[in-house]
Amino acid sequence: MELSPKGGIVLACGMLRFIVLLLGVLFLPQLSQAQREKWPLRDLIVVERKFPEAERTSTGLWTEVLKEGSGAKPSRGDSVKVLFKGMLLDGTTFDEVSDPSKAFTFQLDRGKVIAGWEYGLLMMREGERRLLIVPYELGYGTRGRSPDIPRMATLIFEVELLEVIPRPPLGS
Repeated sequence: MELSPKGGIVLACGMLRFIVLLLGVLFLPQLSQAQREKWPLRDLIVVERKFPEAERTSTGLWTEVLKEGSGAKPSRGDSVKVLFKGMLLDGTTFDEVSDPSKAFTFQLDRGKVIAGWEYGLLMMREGERRLLIVPYELGYGTRGRSPDIPRMATLIFEVELLEVIPRPPLGS
């Protein structure tokens, strides 16, 4: 669709190709990582900018240790007592337990919590505070949890592991 050798359409097409190429070079690494992990690209970019110290695990969960713990590490089947604050990526709090006398207690590996928590808590020690950045696949998935958590939401949890309660031995 060339009007003339000096026409604006030729220049516009060339400029458009340059912009598309430039955007591809700038965002291709994040886009391919986002597709591999099934993260929405915008969420992955926000996570990388907001939480530069967070490390990605093999499960797709991102974590950042906020305070080291020195106690016991839980195993599958153990019960844990935790304090936590759950937030959306924009910082909106959707759930929180901050009173140690009312700590959230549950048994690991029994499907009581989202997969992101299961993976994250297994990495922690008693006394540790950790940030868990949970992609939607390890959270509430494509359905969300109405009305607080939209579908395909990346979730941020600040979790403190207060106590590990070992599972009773088999046959007792």
